[in-house]
Amino acid sequence: MALAAAGVATAFFVDLAMGYRVRPRRHVAVWALAIAMYAIATWALVVGVVFGWTDPVFRVFYLFGAILNVPFLALGSLYLAAPKSASRLLEFFVIFGLLAAFVVITAPTVNIVPTDGLPAGSDVFASFSEVGPTGPRFWALVANVLGTLVLIGLAIVSILRLARVNRTSVLANGLVIAGVLAPVYGGTLFAFGEAGSFAASLLLGAILLWAGYRVGSA
Repeated sequence: MALAAAGVATAFFVDLAMGYRVRPRRHVAVWALAIAMYAIATWALVVGVVFGWTDPVFRVFYLFGAILNVPFLALGSLYLAAPKSASRLLEFFVIFGLLAAFVVITAPTVNIVPTDGLPAGSDVFASFSEVGPTGPRFWALVANVLGTLVLIGLAIVSILRLARVNRTSVLANGLVIAGVLAPVYGGTLFAFGEAGSFAASLLLGAILLWAGYRVGSA
C-alpha cells in the first residue's frame, strides 16, 4: 500500500509539473510542490517499512507528511480562489516551512525510533505538555488543523457557488474534499493501532486528489 501510494503521488506530481510547463499557473505550481512533499513522505514510509526506520528517515516522513503537506495544498487552492490573498501570504508560508524544518531537524527524541512497524510522533517526540510550541507534534497539529479547514472551506464555498452552473467543478471539489479527509481518517485509525489502514488511506488520498485535479482541469 505504501509503495502504491508513493507511485501514485509521484505520477500525480509529474502530471502537475507537465501541466505547469504547458500552461504556467501559480496554483498548479504550489500544488505540484505540495504533492512532491506528499510523494517524499510516502517514499520515506516505503523506505522505513521495507528497510527499517532510522532517525533521518522518520524526520523526513514527519516533516513532509505530517506538517508541510497540507498547508501547501491549502495555499495552492487559495491561489486558485483568491490569488491576491495567497500572494500576500506566500512569505508567511515560506517562513513557516523553514521554521518547521528547523524544529523537526533539531528536536530531541524521547525514545529511539523503532526500526520496524510504523512509528507515531508520540513514540519519538515529546508531548505538548513537555515542550509546547517548540516541539514537532505541536507544529503538526496546527498545520493539519488549519490547512484542512482552509482546504475544505474553500472547496465547500466553491461547491455552493457553482452548484447550479458547473456540476463538473462541484464534482472536482467533492473529490478534493474526499482526498483530504482520507488520510485524516487513516491517521485516526493509525492512532488506534491500525497502521495498515493508514498506508491504504495515503493511497486513496492521492488517487482522489489526482482525480479532483483532472476533473477540475477538464
